[in-house]
Amino acid sequence: MTESTTDPRDAHREEGFPEQQQDQPGHTDETAPTPDHGEESYVGHGRLEGRKALITGGDSGIGRAVAIAFAREGADVAIVHLPEEQEDADKTLEHVRDAGRKGLSLAGDVRDETFATDAVAEARRTLGGLDILVLNAGYQHDIEGFESLRTEDMRRVFDTNLAGMLFSARAAYPDLKPGSSIIVTASIQAFNPSPGLIDYAMTKAAQVAFVKALAAEAGSRGIRVNAVAPGPIWTPLIPATGWDAEKLESFGSDTPLGRAGQPAELAGAYVYLAAGESSYVSGAVLPVTGGKPL
Repeated sequence: MTESTTDPRDAHREEGFPEQQQDQPGHTDETAPTPDHGEESYVGHGRLEGRKALITGGDSGIGRAVAIAFAREGADVAIVHLPEEQEDADKTLEHVRDAGRKGLSLAGDVRDETFATDAVAEARRTLGGLDILVLNAGYQHDIEGFESLRTEDMRRVFDTNLAGMLFSARAAYPDLKPGSSIIVTASIQAFNPSPGLIDYAMTKAAQVAFVKALAAEAGSRGIRVNAVAPGPIWTPLIPATGWDAEKLESFGSDTPLGRAGQPAELAGAYVYLAAGESSYVSGAVLPVTGGKPL
């Protein structure tokens, strides 16, 4: 069977995932099985040659897959990550540099307005510009019932997924040139929310509103704003969400394709939204959900 005719039902792991727990933030080397970020499979074709990208939450999971793909497509890449994620960040940047591109690590918390703002300025200075912004940093946690929603957890979700996103976007926006692209990692949860992720789902719905509103303003400047809406994707965030063995075992099995996705399967969506072939796409939400409808 050729690559073009690979059955998507078994392109990656079909069986469920073993019981495991991590503290936030999750780490790649503690995630079993190790997520596929496209390390061995992604082949670039120069679609982002000479571009300069900043990816928040770029150390692992979807962010790492996007960083690898962008670098192999010819972009220099800066990644924002928490200080405790430095080991994952270093491995991501190894792949960026192996592709012959410049890589930059920016350690801090996007909830901190000063850091989020300064990180954008440092990325622009070190890379020699900035024309792709991927707002990917996110946090989620499992809630057994609405009455058990803790204020501190809720605030971390809101501050990471919304305030952090806005701080980063606001800092980058004034200096973006025509042809620049802003891409938000939203979620199927924005459209089909799960009760156990109620605060997370609320932030993802708000991100979709952000994309549509900013796209309407930014279009007159030649800046495109879009989102990718992943379905169930196997990343370190999943074992750090607090789900039990049963939830992990069945993770992703309710999709039409019958399995969870891998970060590598999202990278092409981000490349498309950053590249010239999507020049007439703005205000869109691109689903990568294993067949689940938005």
